[in-house]
Amino acid sequence: MSAQLTRLVDEQNTTWKRMQDIQSAADAENRDLTAEERSNWDAAEARLTVVSGDIERLNRMAALESIDRSQIVTTSGGEEAREIGEDRAKQYRDAFGMYLRGGMEKLSTEQRMLLMDHQVDVRAQSTGVDTAGGFLVPEGFRDSITETMKAYGGILSLATVINTSTGNDLPWPTNDDTSNEGEILGENTAAGEQDVTLGQRKLKAYTFSSKQVKVALQLLQDSAFNLDQWLPGKLGERIGRRVAGALATGTGVDQPEGITTNTTVGKQGTTGQTTSIIYDDLVDLEHSVDMAYRANARYVMNDAMLKVIRKLKDTQGRPLWVPIPAPGFPATINGFQYTIDNKMPVPAASAKTIVFGDIAKGYLVRQVQDVQMMRLTERYAEYLQVAFLGFSRLDGMVDDSAAIRLYQHSAS
Repeated sequence: MSAQLTRLVDEQNTTWKRMQDIQSAADAENRDLTAEERSNWDAAEARLTVVSGDIERLNRMAALESIDRSQIVTTSGGEEAREIGEDRAKQYRDAFGMYLRGGMEKLSTEQRMLLMDHQVDVRAQSTGVDTAGGFLVPEGFRDSITETMKAYGGILSLATVINTSTGNDLPWPTNDDTSNEGEILGENTAAGEQDVTLGQRKLKAYTFSSKQVKVALQLLQDSAFNLDQWLPGKLGERIGRRVAGALATGTGVDQPEGITTNTTVGKQGTTGQTTSIIYDDLVDLEHSVDMAYRANARYVMNDAMLKVIRKLKDTQGRPLWVPIPAPGFPATINGFQYTIDNKMPVPAASAKTIVFGDIAKGYLVRQVQDVQMMRLTERYAEYLQVAFLGFSRLDGMVDDSAAIRLYQHSAS
């Protein structure tokens, strides 16, 4: 953990303790906060929000710096085959980087052929595109985009992700066998029968675009400008924000099915709780998920909902939200970890603002590994700019519906 992160964690805990001391003094005397105490409490809360946000950003940056390569599949063939594959991958990375800066005309014949081997046709084409379609981005470039997408969408970082090399429809079996159980057999008694009911859904590959990212020619020609880091980060941020919205609230019609769309409501607030929640609601929500899933359960919510929960206490007067107690330990809500995804709904009438449960078992994302990118040279030529366009294809749906439940605010 960096010195900056350690300092922020210490400040978070100190600020939180100051807020609790202010509240405890008023509670001990059975009175409301004085004007001065309320002012001090509000100032401390504002600072706590800032510090917590800084901690969140530093943790995201740390996640982006450590690329997860656990799902990369290698083929057998010995050390020589591996070295040949690595050499060819490096050649492709070099050719792709040169293509980004200078276009096809800057490439040698061999480099052009290498890029053409990784070309992907696209249905919608426009003038000023260097090729008839797009090129698959190199592995490291793709990993940066993927990690950035995860950082901008908490659900994507928690869900089970299936990577495929093509975008064909992927049939996926579904089954809920939780209501069935075994039996006790008597002597000389035949075993009973209980069929397993299997369903099937299809995971598609919806295309998410970064929109055009324009870069000045002067920057492209400047070797000091780290295009290989800046561009995938920018494309990943844009795609990640749009993907996060779809995975949170997507309708399932011509887009992914969001985690809040068809999931069972485990607890709904009583009349008047259009933007609020009480301690008992959280307890009921937690116990609406079978205990078999609660070992790996966590909360997912918008930061605006976290602000509401931070003010709650249990029946013993203890805060439900507990900040990071020490470096290396997570902040918790009622003993459970939580993830902030700001594409989750904000508190409002009938809004489904909280997901609780085992997200990895409850939600499934299908992602096509082949991220592609296009370079548009002529469209903004008079402005001395080149535009880049990134695409990522994925789908999402609720998989094990028993693993997750929602909190929904009252309608009035």
